[in-house]
Parts: sequence; C-alpha cells; structure tokens
Amino acid sequence: MKTYQIHLIRHGVTDGNINGQYIGSTDIPLNDTGKEHIRLLDESFLYPGAAAYFTSPMKRCRQTLEIIYPGVKPIEIDEFRECDFGEFEGLTAEQLSGSRDFAEWLASDGHSAPPGGESGIEFGTRVCDAFQKIVDALMKTGIPSAVIVTHGGVIMTILAHFGLPEAVMSDWQMDPGCGYSVRIHPQLWTSARKVEVYQTLPLPKEEDDDSYDAPEFFFTDVPEREEREESSGE
Repeated sequence: MKTYQIHLIRHGVTDGNINGQYIGSTDIPLNDTGKEHIRLLDESFLYPGAAAYFTSPMKRCRQTLEIIYPGVKPIEIDEFRECDFGEFEGLTAEQLSGSRDFAEWLASDGHSAPPGGESGIEFGTRVCDAFQKIVDALMKTGIPSAVIVTHGGVIMTILAHFGLPEAVMSDWQMDPGCGYSVRIHPQLWTSARKVEVYQTLPLPKEEDDDSYDAPEFFFTDVPEREEREESSGE
C-alpha cells in the first residue's frame, strides 16, 4: 500500500532563542547566527525534497525555508504558528519569576493561558487539527510527500499526539534547523490517527542511515537544552 512522508523542520535561531525569551506570536526574523547556521547545515547535510511545501507564516520559518529550499513557493498555514504567550511575549522566565499569573500558568498543565494569550490545550487543538488536514489532503490527492517548516513547539505537539513510538512532548525536542520525518501508512492513519517517526533531520549526505542522530547545535552562544526548555518553544 502507498505510504506518504512529511518532513518536519524547526526554524533557525533568533535573538529570542539566544536571550531565552518567550517568543510565540512575535514575528521576529532569524538573526545572523541563525542564517549562517542553517546555511552550514544545508551545505554539510541533506534536507529531503518533497512534492509540497508548507510553512508557518512567521518570518523565522519563511526565512529558514528560503535558505534550505531556494525558489520554492510554500503554502503558509496560519495554524502552524507557535503558541501565543500573550503578556509574557518577549520576557524571560527570570523576568516573570515574581508573577502570580506566570506561576499559575506553569502549574496549570496547559489548561490556563497567559493573560491575553493562548492555553496549551487551545494551541494543541489548533496545531493537531491543521496537521490532520494536511495528512488527509495528501492521501486524497495522492501527493506523496511534504515539507513543513515550523516551530519547535508545533513539531513536539504533533509528534506527542500522533507519533509512533509514543513519547511525551519533551522527548521530541530538537535543535534549530533540525527535525523529524514521519511516514503515514493509510490503514494506520485511518484506524488510529498515528504516524511512524522514522528518521531525524538533516540527513548525512553520503550514507543512507535512518537511525543516525541529527547534529547537535554547535554555536556556543545558544542556551543549553535545559535552559531552552524554560523559554519559548519557538
């Protein structure tokens, strides 16, 4: 039976990543470090091509796609935006440490929203509904593959909800410019709404090894993984 592939790629580094800020709905671009890092990854590794290309409408995602896939005209999917952090936008966890609203939001397990923002449940519903529409459209039209350039939080949400093997969101973290490929088996999708996560991105150029580990981010001015967990999913 025919299968379908979707390649999920996280955008490159922004000043918000460097500074540990909550950046969701704020439309900031890649910084110079982020642009150079994506170019180096593209030169040293392989990003799969596809028959269709989608992106979050945010500058940081559109710029990432333009560097990796020059000349491609993607379809912008508004629902693939990062979570809206409302009044927390642009602030760090340290700056918000004395805020009651911030403490309640962290303790709510996705059920509450930042003032003026979006709850984790609202965000997850928006993202998952959009992903289901993409998969259903591929299967309906017979288009075999797609690339989606979006945000870390979006990719982690998709894989935590639909991915096999099953894992919690934090297990699906990836560095900027990296991501995952999923394979859609029509029978599995129709019966269980699940996809097979079969490789990490980008790929080595000279070998076909689905099991290798994607390269770690190698710029020293980017916060360590533990610090990034406390800031924006971006």
